[in-house]
Amino acid sequence: MGRYARLGFVCVLAGSAVAACGGAPDRHRESLPPTLLVSAAASLSEAIGPVARAFERETGTQVLLNVAGSQILATQIIEGAPVDVFVSADTRQMTRVIDAGQIDVSQWVELLSNQLVVVVPSDRPETVTGPDDLTDPAIRRVAVGDPEAVPAGVYAREYLKSVGVWDAVATKIVPTRNVRAALRAVESGTAEAGVVYRTDVLTSSGVLVAFEVPLDRGPRIVYPAAVSADPPNPDGAARFLDFLQRPEARRLFEASGFVSVPE
Repeated sequence: MGRYARLGFVCVLAGSAVAACGGAPDRHRESLPPTLLVSAAASLSEAIGPVARAFERETGTQVLLNVAGSQILATQIIEGAPVDVFVSADTRQMTRVIDAGQIDVSQWVELLSNQLVVVVPSDRPETVTGPDDLTDPAIRRVAVGDPEAVPAGVYAREYLKSVGVWDAVATKIVPTRNVRAALRAVESGTAEAGVVYRTDVLTSSGVLVAFEVPLDRGPRIVYPAAVSADPPNPDGAARFLDFLQRPEARRLFEASGFVSVPE
């Protein structure tokens, strides 16, 4: 599974030390460092690792990251996958988990925000300059996260509806399982355009930003973070949620392009 390992669900080590994702022999358990299970939205892939490593250095607690689409993570948690902290790319998926009784609602914060951008393949820089251009017959496919479930896709649909082009673009939509898959579709030329987060573009050399969605005209993007209702490491979970809000973590998130939550 590439960089992922199995821990009853998908996980990846945040630090350099290697620990078993479950099933370690009993004689070694006492020598292993404490662990923390963090499920984080796919769009946080580059940002959450440095934050987790900084937390590891400060606390000695090893962070195991489960990085996937927020809707996938929410389903895992609802179905009983162990987790200490959940960081979603929207409140909709967090609300699903809250409604299932799997989140400690007393330990819940609006952590970060982001910005939507429309991207095109890097060899087609002049094809799109504004939302109306997405209705042009030359733009046959527009990649977005699944607008029925993936936060970035839900945000994209909300924006395209607000500017009056959704009905004309809906038949062109290529829904993907997460926002990074939408980015890859544009990189490969499978789609002539895509709607992704500004932070995603920083990870790619194969796309260009055609235009940014102005913050005052786009949807209010919120990344909530919360402690689960039954965390395997309660003390560590509370400490990590607090760490996410501290200046050091904020600087690391901002270095990856994230911004504070708008009022």
